[in-house]
This record gives sequence, C-alpha cells and structure tokens, in this order.
Amino acid sequence: MQYQIRPDFPLSEKSCREVTGKSLAQWFALLDQRNALKLGRRDTNVMLRDEFSLPEWWCGTIAVEYEMHKDIRKKDGFYEGYFICSTKTLNSPVADVYRAWTDNTILSQWFGSKSTATVADGGSFGNADGDKGTYLRVRADKDLRFTWEHADFSPGSIVDVVFQDKGKGKTGLLVNHSRIQSKAEADGLRASWSDALARLKQVLEA
Repeated sequence: MQYQIRPDFPLSEKSCREVTGKSLAQWFALLDQRNALKLGRRDTNVMLRDEFSLPEWWCGTIAVEYEMHKDIRKKDGFYEGYFICSTKTLNSPVADVYRAWTDNTILSQWFGSKSTATVADGGSFGNADGDKGTYLRVRADKDLRFTWEHADFSPGSIVDVVFQDKGKGKTGLLVNHSRIQSKAEADGLRASWSDALARLKQVLEA
C-alpha cells in the first residue's frame, strides 16, 4: 500500500485550543482531575463528547494522547495507541474474498505489487511497497490476524480482518488496525486501507 503519514487535522497545542477551547495541556489537567486513567479510554471519550461537545476526531485524539502523556504502556513496551476501522461490502462470496487475501496473484493486484504470503499460523507476508508481517491467527473464510510492519511506521501494530457472509453472494469485510503509535500514522493508515479496499472491490467485481 502507499501512505502519507500525516494527521487529518493539525495536532498541536494551538490547533487544539482553536477547535476545542483548551490546549492539550489544559485538557490533560482536566482529565487528571476526572481521574481519567481509572475511568478508561472509552468512558473518557464519551465524557469529552457528551459533556464538552467536542468533535469526534478530537475526543479520540485527546483520550489517546493523554495516555501517551502519562506514559501508559503495555507489557511489550508500546502504547495501546490508536485504532482504526475500515469496512467494505463486496458483491462476491466469502470464499472469493478470502482467496483475494491469500492468493499471491490477486493480493498483488490490490494490496501491493509482488505480494507474497504464506497464510498459516506463524506464516509471513511481504510486498514491494515494504509492507510485511506475521500471521498470528488464520481461520479460513472467517478471519485473519497478523502483525503489520513498515519501515516508515512505528512497530507493534496489529491487523484483524473479519469476513462476514451477508447472503446473496455478498461479503461484509471488516479491517481493524490497532496499536498504532501516532495520530499521523493512524490517519494515514485509515486513508490507505480505504484505498486498498476500494481496489479490492474493483478487482473482485470487475
């Protein structure tokens, strides 16, 4: 896949103040008062949205950046980080959609040129664009989980792909990419996955 590593909106103390009325530092101080770490990310996000009417982009951003500000890390040393979700409904049966993720020839048409994948638990994948990773779970026609790495991005992110039979030869595809270590990377990956799934749809429905 091709990437542009940049946030959808500027992320700074100034830009935060201009949009939300407070700087990041001021929001962090408020979250300290609300004991946000105990409250949890989801409830913190809801609180920022419902009580302060913040835009969704800033609710999630402030909640995640607060955890990073407090240096809350998982056992592997990485932050929980950002999470993105991409979906697509395809006019193709599940078996065909799954094969598009496991057949090197088809994979090369939408995921990245010269893609090679050994789709099995512990197998690996890579392509000419620099995407690579290891399969952590493979359940044919159901779901895939794999690590995802690229030299331009922070390590440690995970991708989950779910294939849902929607009947009448249609498949619902859900891609969750988690443990992303910066907002710029998250927004860039969201756009890249959206483009990739659009290419997948075009390949399958051509």
